[in-house]
Order: sequence, then C-alpha cells, then structure tokens
Amino acid sequence: MSDAARLLVADDNKVNRLLLTRNLELMGHAVATAENGRIALALLRRERFDLVLLDMEMPEVDGFTVLAEMKKDLALRDLPVIVTSSLEGIADIVRCIELGAEDYLHKPVNPVLLKARIGASLEKKRLRDQQKEMLRRFATPEVAEDLEQSGFAVGGRRVHGTVLFCDIRDFTPLAESQPPEETIELLNNYYALMFDAIAGHGGIVTLMIGDGLMAVFGAPLTLAGHEEHAVRAAQEMIELVALFNQERAASGKPPIQVGIGMASGEMIAGYAGTKARATYTCIGDTVNLASRIEAHTKAARRPILMDGATRKALYDRIAVEPLGAVAFKGIAAPVELFALPAIR
Repeated sequence: MSDAARLLVADDNKVNRLLLTRNLELMGHAVATAENGRIALALLRRERFDLVLLDMEMPEVDGFTVLAEMKKDLALRDLPVIVTSSLEGIADIVRCIELGAEDYLHKPVNPVLLKARIGASLEKKRLRDQQKEMLRRFATPEVAEDLEQSGFAVGGRRVHGTVLFCDIRDFTPLAESQPPEETIELLNNYYALMFDAIAGHGGIVTLMIGDGLMAVFGAPLTLAGHEEHAVRAAQEMIELVALFNQERAASGKPPIQVGIGMASGEMIAGYAGTKARATYTCIGDTVNLASRIEAHTKAARRPILMDGATRKALYDRIAVEPLGAVAFKGIAAPVELFALPAIR
C-alpha cells in the first residue's frame, strides 16, 4: 500500500464532511462520503476502502450500529475505523473500542493528530493484509477461511470425515537412480497433480513427507458426502498419474505408480504445535487406519483401497471389489477392505 489510500468519511454534518474531506485530499488520499450510517454500510459492502472516519451521532443508522455491523461482517471487520465524534463520556469511547474502532478523536479534530492516527492505522492495515496474503499462500483456502472465521487456537474438535493417504511406489530406488534435480522436479509435478485432484473434490492436504501425502475431506469445513468426494479424488489422482506417465515415457523416463488408502469416521481435527509454530492436522483411529490401508495397497496389488465405512457411504454409485477382512498392526479387529478400479 502506498501513502495514498481510499477513505470513507461518514458524518451527517455537511460542513464537517466537506472540511474533513478537504484535509484528507490535501494529504493525498481519495475520499468518499456518506451522510448517515445506512449509506456508509452500503458503500462499504459495495466498494473497497482502506480506512473509515466515522461519526457516532447520525440519523437512520448511527455509528455504533455501523461498528457492530462491520464487526459481524468477515469482509469488513479488519477494516480500520477512526471515530470522530463530539461524545465526551468515557463509556461511549470504551463502547467504540470494544466494537472494533481503531482510535477515537474528539471534534474538532486536530489535523496534525488526525494525519498521524491515519498513518498509524493504515500501516497496521498494511501489515494485516500482508499476513492474510502469507496465510493464503502457505495454507489451503479452507484452513485460511477457518482461521479468519474462528481465529487461531492450539487444540482440536471432533469431526466426521474421510482421510486419504497416497505415496509413490518404490520411490527410494527411483530417487537413487537419478540426479537430485530430477527427483525434485518429479515431486513438484506429482504434488501439483495430486493437489489439483484433491482440492477439486473438496479435500485439503494436511501433510507432505517425501513422496507421501495425507488429505482430509470434511475438515476444517464440513463436507456433505465426504466419502464419495474422497473416492472421486482418488480416481482422478490415478487417472492423472497415468497421463503423467505418458509424458514421462515420451521423455524416456520410467513411469511411477501410486498407492491410495482411505478410511472414514470420527477424528480430532485442529491446530497442533505451539503458538509460535503450528500446523492443521487430524489424528485418531481413522487416520491410523487410512495409513495402514495405504501401505497395504502394495501387498494387495491394487492402486486404491478403502475401508467398509467409506464403501458403505457410496451405496451403488461406484463399483468396488470386496477383498475380505485384513488384520492390521495396532488395529483391534480385522478390517473389511474394498478395492476401487481407476477411471478408464
């Protein structure tokens, strides 16, 4: 953000609006005005502003209501507001700050003080915008939305979802047979394809380790039919790998094969770590089972395997092959497995 910004002045007094607008324009800012809170809210919801200068005593909709409405609106609650008012009571000032106002200036407003407060508020907004951009860049849209709506807190909550694990078969000997640069390029291409298939069906990738990944369908945002979304994503992942192998063959490179395991049920989802460094993840028996099932794809010689809970939710919409019960280490009872053919 440059020094110039787009400001909204909301004040029912025409003289105040004109004089304040003139001062702000002399500072280099672009200014829009509103004569009451109703018009101000309409402008805020329709156009983009960097800061609001808000009077409290206005007809139709007063400044307190404007602040309350902005606080409820995810798109507006971080927009800085400087209250400019003739109200003197400490209770009113406290109320403004509690409703989210950045600062409170008494009328008549000192131009030098106003300029300083505007500069400080715009700098805070610039830093907040940078934080949001970094969050969008390094977190999935779903996690970013969850953080913006609920805030950050280390801990978790119980959710129902589907967990998917995937990795490249025989990756270690492949990596050892080629230069590191080719391995990095392979992984980058592989992850780009897998991420696209997973995100396209409503899932998020919560973990990447080497050539393996973990994805969740149904957290942090609820996803109806998460089992089928996960299965459709798995089918597309296998299809994309097949197409990717055609390109690798044309370049004289060996094909890759992946194994995908899925399980559905209850898990704990949330932010694990510390206040300084944390990641969004899911833990629980469902996660452990999905990992075991993915590892079993190699022994079963099937690219996609799922548990009974995932298969049950599909009804007859997707054909599967029953493989019988399999005992897994760390899992109390044998698990009924089902194989899924890739899309042809």
